[in-house]
Amino acid sequence: MKIVGVGCGPGMLTVQAIFAISEARLVFGSARALELAHEFISPDAVVHEIEDYKSLHTLPPGAVVLSTGDPMLAGLGYLPGEVVPGISSLQVALARLHIPMADISVVTAHGRDHGAALLRVQEEVTRGKSVFLLADPGFDVWACAHSLSDLPGEVTITLCENLGYPDERLETGSCRDPPIPKTELFCLVIRPGKERGG
Repeated sequence: MKIVGVGCGPGMLTVQAIFAISEARLVFGSARALELAHEFISPDAVVHEIEDYKSLHTLPPGAVVLSTGDPMLAGLGYLPGEVVPGISSLQVALARLHIPMADISVVTAHGRDHGAALLRVQEEVTRGKSVFLLADPGFDVWACAHSLSDLPGEVTITLCENLGYPDERLETGSCRDPPIPKTELFCLVIRPGKERGG
């Protein structure tokens, strides 16, 4: 089995991912992953939209499983088999904001306990670290901002929404006035001691 990252948006497939997808004869993916990879899927391939994520580990050895973004960032990289990396929302967000990856702590709230994720964000920001937070549609940005509002010093929150898509949006605000997502596809970059701005 191969677990192939299809990137976080259109045009973000690596050459290695394109090759793996085009050679596949059995492809599984979410609707969004299949859409991102559709032009490279062979007409001879049998394609299945994933309905049961718990049974993916039982797929045959020749299956290719598409994972949005990078499989190792809250993706399907836990499955057995070869992992082909993808361009993640983490990489794109930090590139857009000119932030070195070594300066960031990564916290995921995607499909996880949001309260535990917020505690981890607080800990990292208190230590003076910037945080990349991978959110999910149910994540409450207002609650996140409120949880950081009592920390000493300024904290900025940058919303990165629909990264790689034509309607990509980056907006920076404060704990008092955080940017609010308009869609379900977003992540946050939280920085202590930064002035408000792009």
